[in-house]
Amino acid sequence: QVQLVESGGGLVQSGGSLRLSCTASGQATMVNVLAWYRQAPGKEREGLGASRLDDDPTYADSVKGRLTISGDVAKNTMGLQMNNLTPDDTAVYYCKMAGTNCWGQGTQVTVSS
Repeated sequence: QVQLVESGGGLVQSGGSLRLSCTASGQATMVNVLAWYRQAPGKEREGLGASRLDDDPTYADSVKGRLTISGDVAKNTMGLQMNNLTPDDTAVYYCKMAGTNCWGQGTQVTVSS
């Protein structure tokens, strides 16, 4: 089985940046495509983008240009660089192994105005 652990969340001021990481462990050789999601208070979970660790990512239209997904095959880690954050980006951010129900526990991002 694969375990996913997100890290890097925290409190940041509007206009700031954060970099999140999703690290796969366990049977990490099973990892194919990892995807990032977020869920804001009172809203449905939203897909942000996805990538193979060794390939170019795809992004949801709503976040293109502000978020950058990058993979590190050697570390079985996928990063999510977020720039120019606004309070609307406040959410719990999750990674998921595509095609499975394998989710990380999530990491909280809070953007203050």
